[in-house]
Amino acid sequence: MRIVSPENTRDPAPPPAPGAERHLALDLANSVITQPGGRRTDLLDTPAAAQRWLVDRGLAPADADLRETCASRLRALRERIRPLLAARIDGRPAPPDALDAVNEALTRAPAASLLHWSPQRGLHRAAAHPTTQIMERALAALAADAADLLTGPDADRLIACGSAPCSRYLLRHGRRHWCSTRCGDRARAARAYARRTGRDEEERAAP
Repeated sequence: MRIVSPENTRDPAPPPAPGAERHLALDLANSVITQPGGRRTDLLDTPAAAQRWLVDRGLAPADADLRETCASRLRALRERIRPLLAARIDGRPAPPDALDAVNEALTRAPAASLLHWSPQRGLHRAAAHPTTQIMERALAALAADAADLLTGPDADRLIACGSAPCSRYLLRHGRRHWCSTRCGDRARAARAYARRTGRDEEERAAP
């Protein structure tokens, strides 16, 4: 029997946050979700999950056969993009290590397949390590989108979900400050509870 850690359960993921359809980097940042009770859902927690995420977004072929090393690199880029989003929202300086990670991903994308020779095929062009090249291209695309998001017009609409403890980010639309209907309902319920509790305390304190 497989025992699932309560810190990283596979609860149903909420729908994509507003803006995720425009920016894959935002979608990547939101691939780890903190839910009520401290439950944590990581949509990239296994190589199969990471491959499915990349395939669904057109960043890898279905037969990529990604290994844990590749999944780990994808998660690592996510953990560098998230602080950049938070810093932009809060008006703080961008963390240098996060900048370095995004820039490294941008510059490591292979420009072209290399020229090879073999007795069977003669001269031909191919990637020396196809799976590695797939990851390099995917990470570069995600890093480029993160750079575009953080420096483009959408940066001013970037906010963190206003329903604690949700850890997702979104592009604000109108007065909406929540990443999903679920979070909006939870925030409204919390406000109603706070008002009700406040009234009860006032009544108890009254002479």
